[in-house]
Amino acid sequence: MFKDLFRKPKYVTVHADTARKDIPEGLWQKCPECNEILYSKELEKYLKTCVKCGYSFRMGARERIKATVDEGTFVEIDADLTSTNPLSFADYPAKLAKTQEATKLKEAIVTGEAAIEGKPVVIGVMDAGFVMGSMGSVVGEKVARAIERAIERRVPLIIFAASGGARMQEGIISLMQMAKTCGALARLHEAGILYISVFTDPTTGGVTASFASMGDIVLAEPGAVIGFTGPRVIEQTIRQTLPEGFQTAEFLLKHGFIDMVVTRTQMRETLAALLDLHVSGGSENG
Repeated sequence: MFKDLFRKPKYVTVHADTARKDIPEGLWQKCPECNEILYSKELEKYLKTCVKCGYSFRMGARERIKATVDEGTFVEIDADLTSTNPLSFADYPAKLAKTQEATKLKEAIVTGEAAIEGKPVVIGVMDAGFVMGSMGSVVGEKVARAIERAIERRVPLIIFAASGGARMQEGIISLMQMAKTCGALARLHEAGILYISVFTDPTTGGVTASFASMGDIVLAEPGAVIGFTGPRVIEQTIRQTLPEGFQTAEFLLKHGFIDMVVTRTQMRETLAALLDLHVSGGSENG
C-alpha cells in the first residue's frame, strides 16, 4: 500500500484547454519547405523568410509596404474604391464584406506614394489574402490610376504582383482590366518613366498576362509561382510532361522571362540600387 503512494502514474491526462493556455496560438510556425519550427517573432524579424532554407511565407500588402519604403513616407491613394456586383452574383457582396473585415483592406491592391532611400516612387502592392489577389474592376482601376500618378509626378512606378488571376464574379469587366492596365503602361513607357515589376507568390492568370509582365525591369522572389494557367491544364493541352520546376521564378530566370531573383531581405536594397542607376535628382533620366 505504501509503495502505491510513491508510484508514478503510467499516464498523465492533459486537457486541451490547459495545453492551449500553456502554448499561445501563433507563437511558432512550421516552414512548409524544410519543416523547421520557427519562432514567430524571429520570423517577422527576417521579413517572414525561413532562416534555414530561405522559404518566403506570404506577406500582406501593408507588411510589404512597411518593409520596402522609408518609414513614414507612404501616403495611400484611392483607398476608398470598392467593387460593385455587376453580374449580380448572389454571394459576392457578402464575400467581399467578409474579406474586407478579415484583411482590413478595401481591395486586393494597396497603392500610394512613398520614398525608397529618399527617392520618390509610386508603389502598388497586391495582397493574395484578398480573394486570392484576383483582379476585378477596382484592382485594374487602381493600377491604372497609380500609373497615371507616376506619369503626372514623373517618378518611377513599382508594383508587387500577387494574384490568382481574373475575378470570375466580374466576368468580362475583370478581363477588360488587362487591356486597360497595359494601355496605361504604354503611356508610361512613352513618357520615359521607369517601371519595376516584382513577382511574388503566386502570380498567375490575367495579372501575369498583363501589367506584371510589362516592367522595364522584372524581379521575382525566390520560389514564386508565376504563370498563366496551371501545369495540369498545360500538360493536358500540349500532351507533354512539363520540366521540373516549371513556373517557378528560378526556371523563368533561366529562360529569360525575368531579370533577377531577389530575396526578400535584399529587395529594398536592390530597388534602391536600381533607382540610383535609372533616376537622377528625383526625375527620370529619359
